[in-house]
Amino acid sequence: MNRLFAVALIALSFATPALADTVLITGSDRGLGLEFARQYAAQGWTVIATARNPDTAKDLKTLSAANKNVSVERLDVSSDTDIAALAAKYKGKPVDLLLLNAGVLGDLNHESLGGLTRKDFHDVMDVNVFGALAVAQALRENVIGSKQKKIVAVTSGIGSITAAGRIGSGPYFYRISKTALDMAMQALAQDVKKDGVVVALISPTPSDTDMLATFHNFYGQGGMKSSSPADSVAKAIPVIAGIDQAKAAQGIVVADGSVLPW
Repeated sequence: MNRLFAVALIALSFATPALADTVLITGSDRGLGLEFARQYAAQGWTVIATARNPDTAKDLKTLSAANKNVSVERLDVSSDTDIAALAAKYKGKPVDLLLLNAGVLGDLNHESLGGLTRKDFHDVMDVNVFGALAVAQALRENVIGSKQKKIVAVTSGIGSITAAGRIGSGPYFYRISKTALDMAMQALAQDVKKDGVVVALISPTPSDTDMLATFHNFYGQGGMKSSSPADSVAKAIPVIAGIDQAKAAQGIVVADGSVLPW
């Protein structure tokens, strides 16, 4: 009888699929965030896709309706109440990959010399820097309790101090926020390294999003080449999968696998 029971257990273990990895994505209602949700869902991940206004996120709701492994949650990263509510709902739920994608470009009229305003600076920094850090702080135990233990923030090469002289004119606050985000994630990395958590920054290839269109309309395209969000994310996902502690410490990981200095 014991032998039969053991055989039954072995058969059951092969018949039962392993639990899917879980990714929680901020800013999933459009652009790269939506595409990350779509592609991770297609790969069989459990996807927790967050949006500031889920009720108006039509494409995200359509994705969720068609995929039982996609959940849509409300999260404004500038709201402590939203962050606390999300953390409470998913307390104890392992999150293999926390993808900090939410970000704003800001009002470009107020991000150029002569039009700089304190309020716009605070608004951009709140979302792009503190918002990412606050979400990571609130969900760090979820990541620590997972298999992959990975926190990845979406940054931009426009925030690289090393490359600043080659970039030319650009939105002051957005650039500052990405540089600050890079440092925030480096500081976080040191605190959670002991728990085996990898904290990394990735710069996707320029893609045809509303944000990039706004940037080009204001500054001009300047010969910049861009691709579809689908292509950009398809390149980024395997790069994210391959990032380890050593790679993350080198600098900003670009979607082609190269590293841009801080």
